[in-house]
Amino acid sequence: MNPNLSSLIQVSAAARICFFGDHQDYLKLPVIAGTIDRKIFIKGRPNNKKKYLLQLTDIEENKEIDLNQNINMVLPGDYFLSCLSLLQKKGGRFSQGYDIEITGNIPVNAGISSSSALVVAWLRFLLQVQDTSLKPTQAELGHWAYEAEVLFFDQPGGLMDQYTIAQENVLFIDTRTGNTEKLTPNMGTLILAESGIPKQTLTVLKNARVYGQEALKAVHEYDPNFDIYSAKAEDVQKYMAVVPDLYKKHWKAAVLNYNITLQAKALLSEDAPNSSSLGKLMNAHQELLENCIENTPSLMKVQMNAALKAGALGAKIIGSGGGGCMVALTTEQSKSKVINAFLAAGAKSAYGVKLITSTTE
Repeated sequence: MNPNLSSLIQVSAAARICFFGDHQDYLKLPVIAGTIDRKIFIKGRPNNKKKYLLQLTDIEENKEIDLNQNINMVLPGDYFLSCLSLLQKKGGRFSQGYDIEITGNIPVNAGISSSSALVVAWLRFLLQVQDTSLKPTQAELGHWAYEAEVLFFDQPGGLMDQYTIAQENVLFIDTRTGNTEKLTPNMGTLILAESGIPKQTLTVLKNARVYGQEALKAVHEYDPNFDIYSAKAEDVQKYMAVVPDLYKKHWKAAVLNYNITLQAKALLSEDAPNSSSLGKLMNAHQELLENCIENTPSLMKVQMNAALKAGALGAKIIGSGGGGCMVALTTEQSKSKVINAFLAAGAKSAYGVKLITSTTE
């Protein structure tokens, strides 16, 4: 590759919101998520140094990657090197250096996947500047991002973030197979609220994953014919006695959240989903996240209750929890009141966001 040294490469990747199915993907249960108009931006110009000189403007940090150096060790959380290592193992080759600037308007450590957006954007950049001709589909790119961010570091997360961001649509994701189905983006008016409380990703995820898996294991040991994909709400009490006390709440959440997700999928398969019905499902999902997964700090409960009293149809915490952001579904008429209610209840920031979709396969 011999680019013109004045040529500019620009890529981006969007944040994601999980609407239904939080803490379900690592149980191989489906999720519904979509991308919003908050993004990570990467731009780079070729240099003569055979190095990637990265300027992370928003956090005032710099990083240097020598393209002549073999990648023998990658420190936890170094997604720049994990992505580069992954693509090299897939046959990618990189020799041209770049001066690179990374910026964004995605809240960090807030539950809307700023890290996954960075991984997807960085992979898109590397694919643009490679010497070879790796050309993944957007679905394949999502899986590569999952490999680079989660599997590479043996993290406890699922694949929802990377798949959603790479495909840039409102998606129903079958996490057993990785298959995705596009749903309608006509959900209504959305408000993102930043609680001001940093999320506790790894602690919440580890507990929820282990407890959920142990709950399902206990039911399967009692009834080998039990199929979670055919589970109904009445199965919660049917099998509750065989689930150890420590895992009972997560058993309830697994079954009921699965059913909520399927109901939401049915609504979002319509051309004009009923926003009020979606809001009720969102509130039901949040109740389980609060009381069973226990991932919602008391201050965020106060903030969401204030939004609901101001006219929001539904509100829920986003992501793993322990802090971070919330999303509210409302109407244009109530939008300003809901934003002001979030702020009055102590939210760091609150503003409208729009779903974005891509026609790229």
